[in-house]
Amino acid sequence: MRWLLDQGLPRSVVSSLATSGHDAVHAADIGMSLANDSLILQRAAEESRIVVTLDADFHALLADSLAAGPSVIRIRDEGLKGPQVTDVILGLAKRFGAELDGGCAMTVRNGRVRYRKLPLS
Repeated sequence: MRWLLDQGLPRSVVSSLATSGHDAVHAADIGMSLANDSLILQRAAEESRIVVTLDADFHALLADSLAAGPSVIRIRDEGLKGPQVTDVILGLAKRFGAELDGGCAMTVRNGRVRYRKLPLS
């Protein structure tokens, strides 16, 4: 799977995902450390990447735009270190790969997952 990690997530997750066979980039590593959320969503859509973020604004942008993609995962657990974030992402990829490939807005908190298929209405 292809991932775009937003600011606030550890950069180390990129290499951990790559070790597991995933294609991941961090917003800071592609010159988007100061980019607004709309631009990050646009870049993810252009590159067929799934956005992983701590920010609720991405889901709101998807709802406002009625876009069918890209998928966005919001992690609501605070203070996770790189290995923990990697485990969350890999677990979601394994369990919800079809949903993420098809376009969804997903929220993860304390091991619980909620998602809605895109477009949101």
